[in-house]
Amino acid sequence: MQIITGTATREGTALDNADAARVYVLADGAVGGAVIDGVGHGPHTSTVAPLLAEVAARIAAQRGPIAGLLTAGLLVADRGADGEEADAVGVAAIRRPYEDDTYIAWVGDCRAYGWDGTTLNRYTDDHTVGAQLARNGAPWELARSHDNWLKTALSKATVGTVYNVLIPTDLVILTSDGVHDQVEHAALEALVREHEQDPQALADALVAAAAANPAGYRDDATAVVLRYSE
Repeated sequence: MQIITGTATREGTALDNADAARVYVLADGAVGGAVIDGVGHGPHTSTVAPLLAEVAARIAAQRGPIAGLLTAGLLVADRGADGEEADAVGVAAIRRPYEDDTYIAWVGDCRAYGWDGTTLNRYTDDHTVGAQLARNGAPWELARSHDNWLKTALSKATVGTVYNVLIPTDLVILTSDGVHDQVEHAALEALVREHEQDPQALADALVAAAAANPAGYRDDATAVVLRYSE
């Protein structure tokens, strides 16, 4: 029994890549994974994002994804030399070869999906003002216009604001919003169906599918794929 992984990231059209993805494998075969999406773009953000992803993945593998994200958040909790520029959102996971579920935690609008062999199901909800408005019945146009307003980020994360869920499928996908906001769900599902046996090919296909909006803007796109295989 083993967990096969794939990671991919692609720079968008705004400056440098503020996303990062990492996986970490323990000696017992347990795998931690993380996707980090930096808030904004700038030299500190793009430099710190890979560090946050590395910390979140390593700690998630050993102590769980909540601990992974909280530990990563401590690195940007003080304004210090990075100022406010290096903040981020993220999603982290752990999958152990002797357990049936993948344990997920997230802060912000990164997402986690599970593929049951037929359907791609989303297991996370975005921590944005737009998502909150939608849940409260606000008109779609109003909610959509507030989707970029984050309610929380890693620098301010606490145990109470890091949400968590168990995903009971053998294939789990973590994405930044540059993937799921710019690729329709049906298209994501079609890519998973096509590449479900090859996590690296799937990760590559997910980030490659992100297209520019009508104004020509394309966000950084990042994915981690975890596949449990007997």
